[in-house]
Order: sequence, then C-alpha cells, then structure tokens
Amino acid sequence: MERVLGIGGYFLRAADPEGLNAWYRDCLGLDADEHGLWRQADGPTVFATFESGTEYFGSGSQQTMLNFRVRDLDAMLAQLRARGAEVAEEIQEMEGVGRFGWVTDPEGNRIELWQSA
Repeated sequence: MERVLGIGGYFLRAADPEGLNAWYRDCLGLDADEHGLWRQADGPTVFATFESGTEYFGSGSQQTMLNFRVRDLDAMLAQLRARGAEVAEEIQEMEGVGRFGWVTDPEGNRIELWQSA
C-alpha cells in the first residue's frame, strides 16, 4: 500500500492574503518564501479527527485547526500578546504530551500552539 509521507501544505482563504502572510511571518516567525515554501523543524505531527459539534476549534464554522509546535509556549504567547494578537488566557497541560495555548489570526482562524513534553 502506498502511504502519504507527511503534510505537503496547508491552505487558507483570506480576505487579505498578503496581510495574513505578513501576520504569520511577523507574529509566529513562519518564514515562507514567495511560493509559500517553509522548511520546518523535524518533529511529530498529529492527525486527529473530532466530533462535528466540538467547541475545541473555537467558531463552529471553522472546520479545521492548524497546530504549530513551539519551543517555549510562554515566550511565544508573550510575543503574540506584545504584538496585539488575540491570545486565549487558558493554557492546557496534558501529562506526557505537553502544553497547549491558542491564538486567533486576523482572519478569525483559531490556531493551537504546542510545546511538546
């Protein structure tokens, strides 16, 4: 059986694509080139499904949620707050898995940030 090798891309609709790209670059440090190519650090990727009525993603209209691995969750959340980003106050810890926080991008997409255990 052929298998996928990994995530090849994540695509977002945006009212202001250039502005949203700038937000991801300036607030999260996502340095993609002019074609969107981003070389990420090696590490785990989670693929999980949720019940259709979940509130975990924030808005009920959001069908997917992007999760970024971060080295230092507290430092990342402080950086985002300093830039005026909409950061959730809640931090969740899962034993053996890590710590989670959330930010909402300027287009209203809730993003999860994960500091691995």
